[in-house]
Amino acid sequence: MRTRVEIVQDRLQRRLGRATGPGPVLADDDPVVEGSSLTVARARDLLIDMLTSRSLDVAARRLKASGQSYYTISSAGHEANAVIGALTRPTDPAFLHYRSGGFVMARSRQIADVDPIRDTIRSFTAAASDPIAEGRHKVWGSVAGWIPPQTSTIASHLPKAVGTAFAIERARRLGYALDVPDDAIVVCSYGDASANHASALAGINAARYSQRRGARAPVVFVCEDNGLGISVDTPRRWIHSSFSGLPHLKYVPAEGDIDQVWAAVEEAVDHCRRTRGPVLLHLKTVRLWGHAGSDVEATYRTLPEIETDEERDPIALAGERLAALGATDGDGMALLAAEVDERVQRAADVLAGGATLPDRAAVMAPLAPWHPDEVAADAVGALPDDERRAALGDDLPEHATAPARRTMAAHINAALHDELARRPEALVFGEDVGRKGGVYHVTAGLQERFGRDRVFDTLLDETTILGVAQGAALLGFLPVPEIQYLAYVHNALDQIRGEAASLSFFSAGQYTNPMVVRIAGLAYQKGFGGHFHNDNSIGALRDIPGLAIACPSRGDEAARLLRTAMAMAAIDGRVVAFLEPIALYHEKDLHEPGDGEWLFDYPAPGSDPLLPGDVGIHDPPGEAEPTMLIVSYANGLRMSLQAARLLADQGVAARVLDLRWLSPLPLEAVARQAEACGRLLVVDECRATAGGVADALLAGTIERGVTVPMSTVRAADSFVPLGPAADTVLVDTGQVVAAALDLAAR
Repeated sequence: MRTRVEIVQDRLQRRLGRATGPGPVLADDDPVVEGSSLTVARARDLLIDMLTSRSLDVAARRLKASGQSYYTISSAGHEANAVIGALTRPTDPAFLHYRSGGFVMARSRQIADVDPIRDTIRSFTAAASDPIAEGRHKVWGSVAGWIPPQTSTIASHLPKAVGTAFAIERARRLGYALDVPDDAIVVCSYGDASANHASALAGINAARYSQRRGARAPVVFVCEDNGLGISVDTPRRWIHSSFSGLPHLKYVPAEGDIDQVWAAVEEAVDHCRRTRGPVLLHLKTVRLWGHAGSDVEATYRTLPEIETDEERDPIALAGERLAALGATDGDGMALLAAEVDERVQRAADVLAGGATLPDRAAVMAPLAPWHPDEVAADAVGALPDDERRAALGDDLPEHATAPARRTMAAHINAALHDELARRPEALVFGEDVGRKGGVYHVTAGLQERFGRDRVFDTLLDETTILGVAQGAALLGFLPVPEIQYLAYVHNALDQIRGEAASLSFFSAGQYTNPMVVRIAGLAYQKGFGGHFHNDNSIGALRDIPGLAIACPSRGDEAARLLRTAMAMAAIDGRVVAFLEPIALYHEKDLHEPGDGEWLFDYPAPGSDPLLPGDVGIHDPPGEAEPTMLIVSYANGLRMSLQAARLLADQGVAARVLDLRWLSPLPLEAVARQAEACGRLLVVDECRATAGGVADALLAGTIERGVTVPMSTVRAADSFVPLGPAADTVLVDTGQVVAAALDLAAR
């Protein structure tokens, strides 16, 4: 029984071969219609690109049938997006939908030494020689073509496309040199069903918001509308009615004959490039052969519905229109189609069965690049004092006398001042970080010192904040976005998990989006209830491959950790979460009210960095040899030190270890210290089940052959309630003392 693929391809060949025109074919430089920039030569190239995309889809399915291909979500029916590839430049960053074969073929035509046929075959056969992802995933991507690979299928790439557009304009205002021209625009394609997703709506809203605020966002959103989201139909005219009337967004419909699509795309691109404002290009398409190779379209569509779309095959319609205009003829198109098929099949025969990534190390190589010597050298970099005074003022924080010893909030603020002064590419932004200086005043004075172009307030949307960070980072900025509370990061977690942290992995390190995401979080705030402001779970962050998580416990180390995080982003392109314990922002005391023992001097730039694996060691009071190791972080570190003093009064000598980094965990240091001390107590202020780090610390210690008695103190698996009730579910110093005494008695 013939497949729909075979039926559609046979019909395409017949329609192209039968296409007739008015007579002799026009000259190559003649326009296909009067006044159009679509010449006969460009139309022929366009048809070849569309045919090439289709032939690659056929080859993918053939190879899948023989077990040599692993990806069959095709571009069939969407080939008109080749027009967008032809009318934009290789210096226009493109974030592409998975049905973008035509676009990639057309853009590749503009780039020397790129063979999109071979590259695509390598991609869908998971070949290690795939030039973008090295076989980690089938993605459209090209360094030469400025196509960062997207693994998103549900529009989660729209916010970072907007961020990229925003960053182009921000760089121009700052005089910051980019590797794209000043008039570059951003292209971002997605499907009609994905247009309903929160991430898509966030991206489009952010572009409109920026335009309204005068910030500009030169992005062309390309909604490729085939009327289906797998099996669910999109209501008629839904995209038009939803987006055509929105203010601060130019809407351009693109449908009809190929020359009409060309004119519409040209209008959209020119408008975006000229006005520097967002455009929604509504490209009407069809979907041929179902959603993917495993999709049986006949289970939810009737045969007449399927055949109606097959009659609207964009390649056949384009060929017939070009023939009718005298740009080509049936014989010429049939010959072109045969030549393209032969070229693709020949490449598939040569490349099928190529070597794939051989082992775990090869797969994970670009996931979390790490060059400790270079990071350390960068982290201790500092401006000369005279330049620091010019940027920060005469009263440098390490010389301050009012007071010299400072809280954590003051240390982070000073470190941000220093980092912005020495890194012109650094940007600080988020909700309320500018004029207000942050909810807890951690960013106070930054905007006044460095200006609104480098320190700015965003709209209230974490997805947009992280999208702006990704786009800016792609273009060479070093973003420091702030997420106001830990719970709020879950509103936009996929922007870190699915997008930012995956980019280096799926591009083999050729694209990175370095950033330091400041997240205010953890519990123990007085006067706040609910998990929105007292969220004590970091499990969702620790689950993200490649994401580094720094978590300071005291002010001076917060400054050193922040410098290291910035260096990791700058040197290795890393995404780093900098988790700041809110309850310690303004804490001054350790043991008794007024003792001032949680205030510290500011470590001047050039102080030793705190790299992952560098733990803090606090020996027991007096000179007693430790008989127990207490491991903790953040608020738990302070409670553990309080407990250590109380335990000393009862004859238990406890050494306290500050983790500092929650990913990667310093497992070697913990195991070594636990074995030396003879007992291990982990104090984890986060939720007991998968909310914190206790389980990983114990497992890592045991796997390293350490067999000392072990125990934990962990918070309850509960949201944090308001007032004194919070104490019933959180860890406190008394619990640490009781657990340590119990462990000491074993």
